[in-house]
Amino acid sequence: MCVFFAGPATMAHYKGQQDDWLTVYLKYLLFVFNFFFWVGGAGVMAVGVWTLVEKSGYLSILASSTFATSAYILIFAGTLVMVTGFLGFCAIIREQKSCLSTYFCLLLVIFLVELVAGVLAHMYYQKLSDELKQHLNRTLTENYGQPRATEITTSVDRLQQDFKCCGSNSSADWQHSAYILSQEAEGRRVPDSCCKTVVARCGQRAHPSNIYKVEGGCITKLEQFLADHLLLMGAVGIGVACLQICGMVLTCCLHRRLQLHFY
Repeated sequence: MCVFFAGPATMAHYKGQQDDWLTVYLKYLLFVFNFFFWVGGAGVMAVGVWTLVEKSGYLSILASSTFATSAYILIFAGTLVMVTGFLGFCAIIREQKSCLSTYFCLLLVIFLVELVAGVLAHMYYQKLSDELKQHLNRTLTENYGQPRATEITTSVDRLQQDFKCCGSNSSADWQHSAYILSQEAEGRRVPDSCCKTVVARCGQRAHPSNIYKVEGGCITKLEQFLADHLLLMGAVGIGVACLQICGMVLTCCLHRRLQLHFY
């Protein structure tokens, strides 16, 4: 019968192998995280770009620039995430502590940027209804059709056609519009963009069979539309920011492991 006693050298060797396996596991975990992180960055940037492209026609109607600012922050953060993701792959493969430190710092910066974007979107969501009620009707009555407000005119026309609505609260809002009361209206009771089928001077006949008479007007539809996108922007920003906490923890663990391995 043979009895094997592990000496100090054998135990040290076993412990070294165990430490090596822990390092390998951490590298694989961080590699998987970094892959999803990079994909998440592409998603964040896509949401920001999509929001600006899809809403660019409505931005001039809004009194505040918070909506556009939140979208730009998401685009910046998404781009930074993708660049950081490539750096993360290099840091993991090369096992350089300096690269891991830089990767961690960039994760922290992105975490703060996305958190700010998410908070901005949430805060703006709270005051969106009040802003629309105060600003949209004034925009329709005072700025629509004016020579120096062509961008607003185009935005309002697109808004009414996209959402199949007429006026801020109803088509009756146009009765007090500077455009409708002017000679340029040529007898129109509402702009042509209120018509179900847009043809020249179709706004002269304000009948439900001809124009959109939607209950709640454009405010209700635009508010819901922007609110949905703001919630999406906020959820994406905060969701990816929370995911990055896992990445920062894994990066710290791998950095610590490499430090113990080399020293």
